[in-house]
Amino acid sequence: MNTILGAIIPIFILLGIGYLAVLKRAVNKTHIQGMGRYVINIALPALVIQALLQRPLDEVFNVPYLLVYGLGSGLAFAITFLLVTLRGNAPLERRAMYALGTSASNSGFIGYPVAVLVIGPAAGIALALNMLIENLLVIPTALVLAELGRQARSGIWETVKPVVVRVLRHPLIIAIAVGTLLASLDLHPPAPIARVLEMLAASSSPVALFVIGGTLCGLRVRGMVKRVTRVALAKLTLHPLCVLLMILLVPGLDPVFATAAIVFACAPMLSMYPLLGQRYGFGELGTAAMVMATILSALTLALGIWLSHLWFV
Repeated sequence: MNTILGAIIPIFILLGIGYLAVLKRAVNKTHIQGMGRYVINIALPALVIQALLQRPLDEVFNVPYLLVYGLGSGLAFAITFLLVTLRGNAPLERRAMYALGTSASNSGFIGYPVAVLVIGPAAGIALALNMLIENLLVIPTALVLAELGRQARSGIWETVKPVVVRVLRHPLIIAIAVGTLLASLDLHPPAPIARVLEMLAASSSPVALFVIGGTLCGLRVRGMVKRVTRVALAKLTLHPLCVLLMILLVPGLDPVFATAAIVFACAPMLSMYPLLGQRYGFGELGTAAMVMATILSALTLALGIWLSHLWFV
């Protein structure tokens, strides 16, 4: 529990600093929005490129883990999307954001610090694999569906074309393509560029958490409690259960990576979730759900670690 609290407490401190900064008018909401765009467009892509360049692709490409975590995340996404669809007339973009919140973990800022203390250096490989799954599968699927919901239904091609163009031009997708290409060619940037990438990547976590804390200032959760609770609990229960199901069904996964998969799935949704949801009117609900899930994840992470040691170690 001390390990988990040690990873989570700094997150809440940064959230609190962002909240107080807006409350005391050291920064305003316009500044917060600009900082959010910096994280999405610059800092997080640098983090993705850096992660892909840290290890050879043949070392990172663990097929059983990719199948387990990818299929588990995809199943959680599909179940959530279907359940929200069956509940009523929620717009397509809202259904996509609900599904994203259930199936994409905060791998870098919460999952990794806990996993590295549980399984050691293998956590770094699991982190890189998770980033591939989240940034190549889960996030693009949600963005495509959300963008489809915003387009006029004038025809299949007229609807799909701008969606594909917008997704392909997304900084995260471009960063994955660049990082994968460089890693496959075993090319590494010169030391000054590598240092710049390192500095930008290091800023992504604190700035993102500061932005989310600032977004919390003035947040009204009245009327959103049920929806917030559903998203938070779905992330912390449905996602780990789907990943566990895939561990039981997919053969050949090393126990260490099985533990990593459970730990990462028990983490709350990715910290970029509210920022990605802002475009679709999901910013406030996404922020509240992320904060609730982060608080409750202390329990799910502890349970996941205990069960993993019981079953896999």
